[in-house]
Amino acid sequence: MADTTAHPPAGLGIFARWLSLWVAQAIGAGLVLGNLLPGAFGALAALEIASVNLPVAVLIWAMVYPMMVGVDFGALRQIGQRPKGIVLTLVINWLVKPFTMAALGVLFFDYVFAPWISPENAQAYLAGVILLGAAPCTAMVFVWSNLTRGNATYTLVQVSVNDIVMVFAFAPIVALLLGMTDIIVPWNTLLLSVLLYVLLPLVAGLLTRMRLVRAGGVAAVDRFKSRVQPLSVAGLLVTVVLLFGFQGGVIVAQPMVIAMIAVPLLIQSYGIFFLAYFAARAWRIPFDVAAPCALIGTSNFFELAVAVAISLFGLGSGAALATVVGVLVEVPVMLSLVAFANRTRHWFDQGETV
Repeated sequence: MADTTAHPPAGLGIFARWLSLWVAQAIGAGLVLGNLLPGAFGALAALEIASVNLPVAVLIWAMVYPMMVGVDFGALRQIGQRPKGIVLTLVINWLVKPFTMAALGVLFFDYVFAPWISPENAQAYLAGVILLGAAPCTAMVFVWSNLTRGNATYTLVQVSVNDIVMVFAFAPIVALLLGMTDIIVPWNTLLLSVLLYVLLPLVAGLLTRMRLVRAGGVAAVDRFKSRVQPLSVAGLLVTVVLLFGFQGGVIVAQPMVIAMIAVPLLIQSYGIFFLAYFAARAWRIPFDVAAPCALIGTSNFFELAVAVAISLFGLGSGAALATVVGVLVEVPVMLSLVAFANRTRHWFDQGETV
């Protein structure tokens, strides 16, 4: 029998049960502090290398590390025998998501919102959402997977395959959808992000796991993960404060523009998630792979999208603003989808293979 109870992830306790409330408070705190202390947040925003913000990188590292401790390298060789999750991830992220995002952008910016947006701004916002749609998530998906008790090893493989495809597919897809041939991919941003968000926490997690297994076996690993998982949630909350603090002035100054850009992004996020989630259920993929698979497609690699928007169109461009709005809507959206996934865990037959 499949487990029909949607438990919160082990070790999170009160944090998991009230996570939406904490995030709402973090959003409010970020907006208030960002407007009260713009100089301080400006200084933090300036701490970056290759368009990767270092304070945010440290916080994401703290979020990702606990899950990396759970990666069982001995199980990696079995992934090739269970390809459904990888196949679905690739189809959703590279054959569906960029094109549905472009279609929604055209619909809303060229037609629905045309009376309130100039043609120049409409094209700029469209470029920004296309950049988001062509950049699937690298780092934060480990957090979302962890909150659904996803298979840590399989999630790592899904993200790694995504990163490899992104190296070759991102620029051509963006060039096709924008009608441009001179897309410049900031390789330093891409490579540094993979290093910071995947490779370094993976190595740290592997070394920690080896030490724990030698000391007390798998039980010691589980106890350690339970102790450090609240750190992951704390990192998420501080990240939310920073992200909303960085853009607090923009949100207050242009609320209607932010809301209009958010509409196609919200439709895209929920649409992609449910498409992948129900496809995984129909294909009889187990929940601990299906949930991360759907969440990977929903989340975005916002560092890359923002960096490309700035390099192509400028820091103050509508394209850059659209990518930032993508950052702002992502956390609340992803938390709502994590909650939905945890409540519907019993829909999946956990005995099936992937």
